[in-house]
Amino acid sequence: MSNESNESNESNESNGSHESNDPNDPNDPNDPNIESDEDRAAGSPPDSSLTFIGRNSALARTVGRPLLNFLRIETSGGILLLAATAAALIWVNSPVGDSYAHFWHTPIEITVSDFVVFDEDLHGFVNDALMALFFFVVGLEIKRELVTGRLRRLRDAMLPAVAALGGMVVPALVYVAFNAGGEDLRGWGVPMATDIAFAVGVVSLVGKWVPGWLRLFLLTLAIVDDIGAILVIAVFYSSDISLGWLGLAAALCVLIAALRRIRVWQWAVYMVVGVFVWWATLNSGVHATIAGVALGLLTPAKPLQGDSDARSVARWLQDRPRISVTDIRRANFGIAESRSVAERLEVALHPYVSYLVVPVFALANAGVVLSADSLRGAASSSVTIGVALGLLVGKTVGVSGFTLLATKLGLSALPAGVSRLHVVGVSIVAGIGFTVALFVTALAFDGSAAGDEAKIGVLAASLVAAVAGLVVLRLAGRRSVAALAVPRRS
Repeated sequence: MSNESNESNESNESNGSHESNDPNDPNDPNDPNIESDEDRAAGSPPDSSLTFIGRNSALARTVGRPLLNFLRIETSGGILLLAATAAALIWVNSPVGDSYAHFWHTPIEITVSDFVVFDEDLHGFVNDALMALFFFVVGLEIKRELVTGRLRRLRDAMLPAVAALGGMVVPALVYVAFNAGGEDLRGWGVPMATDIAFAVGVVSLVGKWVPGWLRLFLLTLAIVDDIGAILVIAVFYSSDISLGWLGLAAALCVLIAALRRIRVWQWAVYMVVGVFVWWATLNSGVHATIAGVALGLLTPAKPLQGDSDARSVARWLQDRPRISVTDIRRANFGIAESRSVAERLEVALHPYVSYLVVPVFALANAGVVLSADSLRGAASSSVTIGVALGLLVGKTVGVSGFTLLATKLGLSALPAGVSRLHVVGVSIVAGIGFTVALFVTALAFDGSAAGDEAKIGVLAASLVAAVAGLVVLRLAGRRSVAALAVPRRS
């Protein structure tokens, strides 16, 4: 779905929607009043003394507010993901390690009379159902960036898009170089993806040593990277396609688009149809998570009205002599619609995805036996070597090489204060390929021994990339500060 078509479709939805080139557009990414990604990620209203969190009780002060403040920290999702990974590794390598596989293979079956609606194990439920919610949020994020964000203008998106292309192609080629002609070639998609939560977390740890542009560059690169990963999953990791089920999923997506066009605004309707889209996609042979992406891309990413309309509604409510439930519902709708449905859903679902879905996914997929024999086997395995070098060398060479090539060709330019060493550092960080890399591993190897070898490669490479990227970015920051200090002395 192109940027231009999105904007035209969205603008037709409402006479009050804003054009993307409006300098007063509340969704302008350069507007200082717009919510930052960190604010959007927080997703919680101000604390009120009427609630438990806002009270002055000892439990609220010592447990409630510290926990809430932790969840508001940008890196908290990555910390929970790391904790879940460690828990999976400890569990599977403990004396009760056999219970790990036994637990995740617990069967789940949903039937209506003799008709089987869902028949998978717990591991399949996590990967097919819960991760569909993760990819739905990814779809919302992509739609927002295409319509009102950093991917809206071609000139702004060009450099990170070219970098992302290099960061996908080169790692895949590195893997293929070690596994060409073998039965494990199917894992070429594993080292292509960047884990945005971990990568941004590492950059945040460097803090003042990293120019603000570099963080935006990494975020945009990761969004384009997600688009590439989604296409790879849809095209190369789907099997036994059923055109009937796929046609049903497509027809339901058309129904959603039609309902949106005539402005049916009841969320329950879309939730019911969305569940059927996911179910039809699950049975079609295309991976069910693609349904989440499709639904995210179908979500309106422009508000029905502007901030001034929302303020008018607020003043109308304030002037009411008595406030009824109907008044509250009317005001709530009028104020809420000054922000797009996509943005509101992203804010609402982000905590559940970051703090529940992704850690549960890591717990279900990161468990791999780390015995002396398995580590020796991984050290000589072409799968492990291909994945690890794909993430470490392929990402570094691909992202930095394509970035510098784009600047040489005049397609774009690095802003002032950003050095080549900064680019190399962020390229190394892009080699943290955790969540989606493990997801593609599960699709490519389906629980085989090669899958465990790929997991070891992902875990080892991500750890090294995080440490090395942190060191290089800090060194680049110090050099930049030193370079700025020289003219002042002179």
